[in-house]
Amino acid sequence: MQESSRPRALWGSRIGFILAAAGSAVGLGNIWKFPYITGNNGGGAFVLVYLVCIALVGLPIMIAELMIGRHTQRDAVGAFISLAGRRSPWQLAGWVSILAAFVILSYYSVVAGWTLDYILRALQGSFTAAAGTDAGQTAEHITALFGGLIKNGSRQLIWHGIFISLCLGIVIGGVQKGIERWSKILMPILLGLLILLFVNGMLSDGARQAIAFMFRPDFHKLTAGAVLEAMGHAFFTLSLGMAAMITYGSYLSRKDDLFGSGLRIALLDTGIALMAGLAIFPIVFSAGMQPGAGPGLVFQTIPVVFSSLPGGNILALLFFLLLAFAALTSAISLLESQVAYLIDERGWGRKRATVCLASLAFVVGIPSALSSNVLHQVTPIADLGVFDSIDLIASNYLLPVSGLLTALYVGWFWSGQEEKGELLAGGSGWIYPTWHFLIRFVAPVAVGAILYYKIEETGLFTLIKNLF
Repeated sequence: MQESSRPRALWGSRIGFILAAAGSAVGLGNIWKFPYITGNNGGGAFVLVYLVCIALVGLPIMIAELMIGRHTQRDAVGAFISLAGRRSPWQLAGWVSILAAFVILSYYSVVAGWTLDYILRALQGSFTAAAGTDAGQTAEHITALFGGLIKNGSRQLIWHGIFISLCLGIVIGGVQKGIERWSKILMPILLGLLILLFVNGMLSDGARQAIAFMFRPDFHKLTAGAVLEAMGHAFFTLSLGMAAMITYGSYLSRKDDLFGSGLRIALLDTGIALMAGLAIFPIVFSAGMQPGAGPGLVFQTIPVVFSSLPGGNILALLFFLLLAFAALTSAISLLESQVAYLIDERGWGRKRATVCLASLAFVVGIPSALSSNVLHQVTPIADLGVFDSIDLIASNYLLPVSGLLTALYVGWFWSGQEEKGELLAGGSGWIYPTWHFLIRFVAPVAVGAILYYKIEETGLFTLIKNLF
């Protein structure tokens, strides 16, 4: 394994890092997944548990990953080799996180391609009233649009390729001139779009009902499964376990405040998730629809609602632009974490590494794009299609395993003086005792519970038992 001798690239500014890291955390999970899992799990009580999980599990692990990256100034694999030794089994944590980043990017790009397709449809007026009528498009018509998209393999492959190309174009520019520069453009636009949609939601008839739904706890609806779902989403939404925060942390200078930066990233990510809910739920309630509509909430329910509103096509355009920007800011961090490995450990140039990995991600993502059409009869795991099987492996197994290994190593095996020194360097040494307790005792138990729950939920124990 060849280590790069190039000088380490650093963020040009603190705000650039925070926007880039927040962009990594803010993805489709905030705007697509958070609203519907909140709806499925009873609203306010779920939100409360989610916020507690962010504070007690998500933030401590994020600080640990940033700390590892800055201390070693290496990619995820190289960081664990630097800390634990080349022959240490702890480097598995780095390898699993890099693998998770690659697998997730391959199918995440397919979903992101759907948002690009819907942007085009909004521009074409596909969500407006049919000619000569006053009513919006029928629910059947808009549902058919999504069904037609996922059954059209060639159309999905085109959008998949376009999205991967956008990621390539940004990452190939490097840390400051690529990722940081574009994060300073994309994140303000994303926030601006979200604020517009949030204001629209708060002015709608369903605003009061949406606020009550999101913030009035009903603990009778809070099951053990919902608690673990909140914990798992708190982990996933902060881009933990996928090498992104270790990589971004490796571009930090010694003067940066790790705890303060991590806290700002977590607050921005959480604030955007809550605003997304308050942008989406009011219009859902205004239309008399149910908030727990599942993944179809974004690509089927929301367009139906927009079609019946004045200026609905413009709102639809803004909404899917928001989704596309969120997907792009997350995807570039997934690609960068892989590129950093080839640069640091293999000595590749950035251009070669980015082009090769982006191309490979496109190729590996082809089965996901064809999952609901050409490969609709292929079910690698139980009765799940290709797309769902790959998502299950990455989200339910790879991410929790990576996070668990990281929490265990940092909490129990890394030098306490080195950890404390990293926090002291930025002026946050006072938080060390609390953080160390959480990363040593709370985070491993929580992530271990998530992993066990996911394994139990997906029937892996039964599958293994049947094999023997």
